[in-house]
Amino acid sequence: MKNILFAASECTPFIKTGGLADVIGSLPQALNTDRTNEVRVILPLYEGMDDSFKDSLTFVSDITVPVGWRSQQASLLSLQHEGITFYFVQNDFYFGRYGTYGYFDDGERFVFFSRAVIEALPLIDMDVDILHAHDWQTGMAVAFANIMRPDIRTVFTIHNIQHQGWMTHEAFGDLMNIGPEHFAGLEWQGMINCMKAALFHADKITTVSPTYAEEIKQPYYSEGLDSILNERSGDLIGIINGINADEYNPVTDPYIFSQYKTSRLKKKENKLFLQRELCLTEDPDIPMYVAVSRLVEQKGFHLLERILEDFLQENVQVVILGTGDYSFEQSFAYFASRYPKKMATLLKFSEATARQLYAASDFFIMPSKFEPCGLSQLIALQYKSIPIVRETGGLRDTVQPFNEITGEGNGFSFANYNAHELLYTLRYSLLTYSRPDIYKPLIKNVNKSQFSWKDSAKLYTGVYKELVSR
Repeated sequence: MKNILFAASECTPFIKTGGLADVIGSLPQALNTDRTNEVRVILPLYEGMDDSFKDSLTFVSDITVPVGWRSQQASLLSLQHEGITFYFVQNDFYFGRYGTYGYFDDGERFVFFSRAVIEALPLIDMDVDILHAHDWQTGMAVAFANIMRPDIRTVFTIHNIQHQGWMTHEAFGDLMNIGPEHFAGLEWQGMINCMKAALFHADKITTVSPTYAEEIKQPYYSEGLDSILNERSGDLIGIINGINADEYNPVTDPYIFSQYKTSRLKKKENKLFLQRELCLTEDPDIPMYVAVSRLVEQKGFHLLERILEDFLQENVQVVILGTGDYSFEQSFAYFASRYPKKMATLLKFSEATARQLYAASDFFIMPSKFEPCGLSQLIALQYKSIPIVRETGGLRDTVQPFNEITGEGNGFSFANYNAHELLYTLRYSLLTYSRPDIYKPLIKNVNKSQFSWKDSAKLYTGVYKELVSR
């Protein structure tokens, strides 16, 4: 039996800002189906966590956590949820605030949490074999474990290399409580870098798709960390994310108008419902293109913005759901006002509306500049919506471009970060939609696409077995 402790900064259903929370909420369940693993999870206790979960917490122990010249007090609490043991580190000074990230002292907050993870190890009723930390917020937990608990093996997963946890070099003396001989393992370009610290100290490094594992060894994608990633390339592996197929299931989804498995007629019922709700032209045969995303440059909205006027001249409907950069919000709101029967822009995030868009749409637009893995295209396939993506990261690994000659492929893709390549791809998808002889084989491929955690969990289990055997 391998005892594995996940350390992360967010997890569904407790607290969520992005795809990391979905991974931490579902991957442990998949890993625990292999009887050779026991995975537990440790998280910060945020003020914003739902009271129904807070009321179910059980006190485990008090913890004293050294933070530089100070000692911070914390409580370790636990909760059983869907067969997984979750631990929460409670400290109101650092986490008794609404929201998750974006505070001036985020570096100190997550150094504290990382050290609290190490201090909690003797207090939980499990002898941890492997500490598996996720993204920069727990990067220092890997470094602390390597320095203070060499009996524990470590895995670090990069979910998004763009965010690294930078701090001034004074943070080493102010926060770390480790000897000066360890400074070089944390320093990068004259500053302390929490992700670099994890890459330097981890026994194994994973990231969330095979293509992204190769991309981040290149300067264009690495955000400055390509040299250390190339040095550690023998310990770097890309494992594609999955989704919780029970949670994202159009057969049982309570949010959608008409539940279905593969029926295109049922999808059209969902489309008609959404058209009525959004005051679009009510016609189930008009192809509907949707995007559910943060409205930021990384997600490729510069490209969509550039060609939207041209594309809306076609007999199509476009719906965008999300919030983000003000310029994108205003631009897409303008197009919706200009073409009220053909486009809707919903500047919010609503889980119910997102599910309704997946269920109603024919095509899902995701032209990302870079994408470590991406979950939206996997959810779209689960709801039988055809993804249109740029060939980067996990999008390239999960969406095979449709070939009308061979009948292979489950979506559409384009290679270069270029607006007119996106427009060409959108128009090709529209042509395919109008031709049943080639559209039907594509739909069959979409219906067969499966991205549960089963295969990925086997690969993670292989990584853990290798480490324990050492």
